[in-house]
Amino acid sequence: MTVGRFAPSPSGRIHLGNILCCLLAWLSAKQKGGKIVLRIEDLDTARCPRRYAQQMMEDLLWLGLGWDEGPLLDGRDESYFQSQRTELYHAALEQLERRGLVYPCFCTRAELHAASAPHREDGQTVYAGTCRNLSASQREERAKLRSPALRLRVPDKEFSFMDGHMGHYVENLERDCGDFLLRRSDGMFAYQLAVVVDDAAMGITEVVRGADLLSSTPRQLYLYQLLNLTPPTFYHFPLLLAPDGRRLSKRDADAGLEHLQGHVSAKEVLGKLAYLAGFHPSGEPSSPEELLKEFSWENVPLKDIRLPEKLFSI
Repeated sequence: MTVGRFAPSPSGRIHLGNILCCLLAWLSAKQKGGKIVLRIEDLDTARCPRRYAQQMMEDLLWLGLGWDEGPLLDGRDESYFQSQRTELYHAALEQLERRGLVYPCFCTRAELHAASAPHREDGQTVYAGTCRNLSASQREERAKLRSPALRLRVPDKEFSFMDGHMGHYVENLERDCGDFLLRRSDGMFAYQLAVVVDDAAMGITEVVRGADLLSSTPRQLYLYQLLNLTPPTFYHFPLLLAPDGRRLSKRDADAGLEHLQGHVSAKEVLGKLAYLAGFHPSGEPSSPEELLKEFSWENVPLKDIRLPEKLFSI
């Protein structure tokens, strides 16, 4: 059975981009006769207080995008919050440490973003391996001044996969990424490790997410390999952009559900998003169940989607 998931970080009220992600994940899994898991990615508890998660769940239910497994359903709510799953991440980290694949990194944020550091085309810094070969005495001295982050050694090797929507993607981890974080210097586990551990533990077979995470997939595939876990199938979809081309954020109130509720119906929101995503030509108000009849990945565009200046008549 196909098991999809929606795994948001509730740092504020959801916006149209979040809703599109949930809608596509829901439709893709349900069309295959599968189910949807809701997981709350609240590792950063300061940015993701529980009240935001509660509001987000209420919003999803208002939209008709319910879930088959997750909070509110079976009395095991805490097991679907990443902030309550750190023991699993510790166990995975220890596996990698025992194999000598993890090392402490003492670089500051400023050092990581120095102009001399190599950068990818998307602007992300490629870690130069500054702390990879420090001696035991050097690590001891630096640890007196700063708590280290933990990085995973990556090989000079290409990792490729066939994305269900974007097609073939390949990346050399050493050249295009560098040794990446598993745990931050403040003790917070990094997204790359947590998402792999959780998707495997929850039996996720299909991951639908924005194209901004396409380049993180090779890192996750490497972790799946090291931890002897089975990776899911990935579908990355184009981002929904503001009319001026900016990426949507929770600060864009006009694209937020808080601004729309009370002015438009849930069906209107979903119908317009399905129209922008290319598989609902009329754009008429529709429920998720109605959109199942029309959904096809073949009709979803490959390039980012700009919102029109006036999407709703409010």
